[in-house]
Amino acid sequence: MTTEKTEQPCTLDAWVTHLDAVALPIPQQSHARVCKTISDSRRSLREIAEVMQDSPALALNLIREANQHAKSSLSEPAESLEVAINRLGLKRTQELLEQMPVLPTEEIPVALRQVQLISQHAAQQGIGLFGNRLARLWQEVYWGSLLFFSPLWPMAVSYPKQLEEWEARVVQKGECARTVEHALFGVRLFEICRALAQLWRLPDWVMQGYAVITDDKRTLIKVLHIARDIHQPLLQQQHLDAEPALRRWLNHPANSLLLANGLALSAQQGWDSPHNLRWQYLSSLYLQLPLHEVQQQVHQNAASSARYHSMPELWHPALGLLMPWDTRRANTHGQPAPPPSAQALQAWRKFCGQLLEEPSAFANPMHLTLCAREALQACGMRRIILLMADKTSSVLRAFQLLGVPKTAFDMTLNVSDSTALQRLMAQPAQVRLTPENNAVISAALPDSLRSLFPGEHLLIRSLSNNGRVVMLVLADQDGGPFSQTSVQAFGKTAQCIEKALNTFTTRGR
Repeated sequence: MTTEKTEQPCTLDAWVTHLDAVALPIPQQSHARVCKTISDSRRSLREIAEVMQDSPALALNLIREANQHAKSSLSEPAESLEVAINRLGLKRTQELLEQMPVLPTEEIPVALRQVQLISQHAAQQGIGLFGNRLARLWQEVYWGSLLFFSPLWPMAVSYPKQLEEWEARVVQKGECARTVEHALFGVRLFEICRALAQLWRLPDWVMQGYAVITDDKRTLIKVLHIARDIHQPLLQQQHLDAEPALRRWLNHPANSLLLANGLALSAQQGWDSPHNLRWQYLSSLYLQLPLHEVQQQVHQNAASSARYHSMPELWHPALGLLMPWDTRRANTHGQPAPPPSAQALQAWRKFCGQLLEEPSAFANPMHLTLCAREALQACGMRRIILLMADKTSSVLRAFQLLGVPKTAFDMTLNVSDSTALQRLMAQPAQVRLTPENNAVISAALPDSLRSLFPGEHLLIRSLSNNGRVVMLVLADQDGGPFSQTSVQAFGKTAQCIEKALNTFTTRGR
């Protein structure tokens, strides 16, 4: 079975249709913990909701379903997960849990985990800064802050490179957002977010936040100008007294979501970046607190968020608090992947040793290719497909996957349909895709195969046994530039796999 490569959406309706259909994966560990909790009759709805908080995608799926379920009624959108579960009922909630895609954490796209980490950081900022001030609205603040950027989550799954480039150019380099977004998406990014949030019937406060960003920018800019006079509180008060409507707008509780997410997103670049300072000034004005007190709270909230949610391969702004104050987050867009750790290289040597054992220690081809996949992963490859040829070398089928959709197991590739496959299967060869040759080589590969590796960097190697090419290996480091150490280790691993294939097929002779 092959899948057609779809063109990137370029209109608002096309984006909404595409992103609404994206299934967000749930971490395996979180899913198991939630299933165990929900089956315990002694647990209250609040306790169940608290366990679910560790998985933003799971929470979003349930809130979306609850709001769609209530769409025909006059009920307001569910403002918290507890309300959503209560509307759905435990039986329906369990049914939805069983339908959700579940993956080990390391197989969930890094881009999705990174943008969800920003949302979790925003939720911590929301509660830390505004939880006491809006104590009776605690649930609205927490869940609204967490879900505010949720329309970006499916984009991080389907178009991670575009989202990464948007952050690099708009947030880090300060390029014109309108120009960048029309070039990358065809429409304004927050228009997409707003339309998707409206379709999902996210809480009203979320919708009000997007209305400010898209329709009421003048008011936001006015308030930002007032907030900038941080050292002249009397002047700030005079400005607000002169415009009662502006003062009422500023004091609206829904603005807490906008502030929390503005702080969390801008902190990705640096704590003293112009973007982050603007949101600090505005938070100071909103809370009527001195700037240094707001900054202290914001930094403490970031540290609390990192304590619960940070992961080694993700960037959390709390890490910036340990660095010199003017340090900026390294722009990884276009930078080589880090080399494998000493521990990873030790594991790689172990797997290569198993591949080189004589006589062969493998019981079957699946066992052999599993060891090969683990060796490739240990040397730094993050997305891997190992394809095996049939007896005629005319058809390829996937034997092992890592970091790509499991539907690739259903894919069948006819070698005759692709000039690139024909050359690779004619004799052993290695091809390295780069931005310079990517367009030419990608055009010669099957769309169904190339679409599994978005990005401009890819390694392809064909391996032979007894004079016939029998295996094709594709691997990358999330589509970005390779670590040279990993490239060298990839070549050595391929040699070990070829040796293993030969030893395996000649066993017992």
